[in-house]
Amino acid sequence: MSILTVDAVAPGWEPVRDAFLHSFDVKEDRGAGVAVYHRGRCVVDLVGGWRDREQTLPYDADTLQLVFSTTKGITSIAVAMCVERGLLSYEEKVSTYWPEFAAKGKTDVTVAQLLSHRVGLYTVEGDITLTDALDWNTITSRLADTAPLFPIDSTHGYHAITFGWLAGELVRRVTGKSLGQFVHDEIAEPLGVEMHVGLPPSLEPRVAHLMAHPIPKFSPEEIKTLMEISGPGTKGAAALSLNGAFGQGAFNKKEVHQAQIPGANGISNARSLARIYAALVSDVDGVHLLGESTRNRAATSNTPHGELDVILQSATNFGMGFMLHSERTPFSGPTSFGHNGAGGSCAFAQPSRELGFAYVMNTMMTTGADGDPRPERLIAAVSRCADAE
Repeated sequence: MSILTVDAVAPGWEPVRDAFLHSFDVKEDRGAGVAVYHRGRCVVDLVGGWRDREQTLPYDADTLQLVFSTTKGITSIAVAMCVERGLLSYEEKVSTYWPEFAAKGKTDVTVAQLLSHRVGLYTVEGDITLTDALDWNTITSRLADTAPLFPIDSTHGYHAITFGWLAGELVRRVTGKSLGQFVHDEIAEPLGVEMHVGLPPSLEPRVAHLMAHPIPKFSPEEIKTLMEISGPGTKGAAALSLNGAFGQGAFNKKEVHQAQIPGANGISNARSLARIYAALVSDVDGVHLLGESTRNRAATSNTPHGELDVILQSATNFGMGFMLHSERTPFSGPTSFGHNGAGGSCAFAQPSRELGFAYVMNTMMTTGADGDPRPERLIAAVSRCADAE
């Protein structure tokens, strides 16, 4: 019996299927999906495996998956759409749209600085509970009243969870819609896809349970590095857990799924994410989400080359919310932009090849300083296939 529950691959794209199946053969994946659009056409749609450890529930076309920070790319698209419509400007002060944000020395922070993780708001001041974090007005008010945790624009540090509330509040202020509603109305519905930031309760049974990967074993050097980045008392621990509000297992909770956390709790599938990114670089059944000039501005780096990310402790490259092609996030090479997520999910576009790509999974793989081999193999195969056409 094939592990695949959806197997749609255009001629010439079979190597992507081979790379996808390899992850199951070596037991790196339990349940996953990958999709590719090329020149506006879906050329790969693969789904397979199991939604549970016991292998009783197939991971199929109906399965939805939480994708962690891959959500940030969708949030960045929403912001860019507001920029294109003249509702926001990357060069304008955040406080122009959100006056309360000016508190504690943040009056002159620009939208560009906010989106490229340069404002030192990677967590809030003081203790915070999960209940507080799941309430939009509470968390955005707390962020507005937090002083920058490093000097504004002096460097950048990954706003692992807070990014989504900061960017999402800008969208809410200028459109009157929550970030989740904007994504539904302006992105998901026009493209006929499923992309939820704030999951309707009725869809909860379709969400795959996140699981830790059983294989990775770390060397003493890797353990030391991980502890230095995200161990107790570090900036990374504060950013990645919001001062402990998001503890182990939080992202499997239905109340977390149903809240709006636009930096971390998007729920979707590979075919939807790939189609959204494709609509940034191609006409997809009459839908084109952004014009070329806005897209290019959003995908222009706002972090100096080689600048150390003070949270991730490596050089990262950010545009207007998007992760850009870099040594840490190579995607499919120059011009690529998108975002990856904790545990391995990844979605991006590459204008030069007219690609939209997405990979999602229910098995979290942490591989220390190295990248995740599953999307890396898939992206390598996709790039070869695209170049052969």
